[in-house]
Amino acid sequence: MKNSILLSLALGLPVAVGVASAEATQNPVVVFVTSLGNFEVEVYPDKAPLTVQNFLQYVNDKHYDGCIFHRVIPTFMIQGGGFDEKGTQKKTRDQIKNESGNGVNNDKYYIAMARTANLDSATSQFYINVKDNPNLDQMKYCAFGKVISGMETVDKIRDVPTKTRAGHENWPTDNVVIKSAKVKEEKK
Repeated sequence: MKNSILLSLALGLPVAVGVASAEATQNPVVVFVTSLGNFEVEVYPDKAPLTVQNFLQYVNDKHYDGCIFHRVIPTFMIQGGGFDEKGTQKKTRDQIKNESGNGVNNDKYYIAMARTANLDSATSQFYINVKDNPNLDQMKYCAFGKVISGMETVDKIRDVPTKTRAGHENWPTDNVVIKSAKVKEEKK
């Protein structure tokens, strides 16, 4: 292929291979429609392939539709993907291997996987950092994408009042519902 590209360049012909390659490496974007507005997250399969594959499978299975943001700490992060509007924890697939240390940091508006103290325990729950959280990088929490539009929606969620519900602190007083999450179709 390299020789055909060089030959095309030498002959002054257009080289479409580079264009197709650039389009083929475009990162997936997930559109979240919530009760407080919409936001879009670009995910990085080249940095965290297992994590992104797991996350997109939950998106495609419509697991996140009807989930709520169940943990909101305005000086830290917003977390969702595990509970429905009644506060019932949703069934998940198997846990995945932790891919922290991939070069994506827990900076403001970056998305990462929630987990227990066990490094390889992430399933469906994710969080979005609402400030830079370098301590989470040191604790090996896997960030795998970034909010690229709708930051004002993330900020609205960050600012909702919270309470303790069924032993869970920082639970929004009024449900913040993920109405849908879907992979954005590429424009042709």
